[in-house]
Amino acid sequence: MEIRQLAGALGAEVIGLDLTSGIEETAFSAVRDALHQSGVICIRGQGAMTPQGQLAFAARWGEISIHPYVPSIEGHPGIMKIYDPNPITQTWHSDSTHMREPHAYTLLLARILPEVGGDTMFASATGAFQSLSPGFQAVLRTLSAVHEGTALAADAGLDHEAVVAVHPVVRAHPDTGAEALFVNDNYVTRIDGWSPEESRPLLEYLYGVIGRHENTYRHRWHHGDLVIWDNRSTQHAVVGDVAGEERVLHRVTIASSASDG
Repeated sequence: MEIRQLAGALGAEVIGLDLTSGIEETAFSAVRDALHQSGVICIRGQGAMTPQGQLAFAARWGEISIHPYVPSIEGHPGIMKIYDPNPITQTWHSDSTHMREPHAYTLLLARILPEVGGDTMFASATGAFQSLSPGFQAVLRTLSAVHEGTALAADAGLDHEAVVAVHPVVRAHPDTGAEALFVNDNYVTRIDGWSPEESRPLLEYLYGVIGRHENTYRHRWHHGDLVIWDNRSTQHAVVGDVAGEERVLHRVTIASSASDG
């Protein structure tokens, strides 16, 4: 097994690991450490992995989350089918931050890919925070933001209070202690205690910092790529340049990490 860094800000690839035959604890610890260091990792060549195998491997990372309003693929609770890019997936975001306990990790396996297009961008929210001045960092540590579910939650009939949460604008990673910006344009509606109009200039500035080129990595998918990212330290957005070709990936999210208990 070889682990190689892919970009300066975040991103690494794992080569020479066949998850269809399981993974020993030593190798799993190395992969997990690489993820915490790089924010996002790609384990190449996992096209033979079955849905059961993906769920079994995902369970090594923590508790598998069942999405409250997007259905799982038939017969495999916990695996969501990801397909055509849409305005929600094309916006920088972390997964399900409107939950009181947001997801720890996401595992996305490439099943069907277009010949070109459909790349996924990743950004280091840790690097974005570190790039700010100490005085600005100190101010942000005092703030919290209101996260609310998208229109899909309302369409599914969920009560609004079930899809709203307040989180600190800056969160410390439970494993590494590194601080990261924790605001995104999919779910954050305002700074807690501020109006949306007052909040927008600050939030737009922070979104711009997160998306700076030096904080990002662009992943070009290959069949069998299993990409894992840490939702507590990164954000992601799909590039919406797929012109009618099929794009299918299978997603599993982890509600809490094994180290969270």
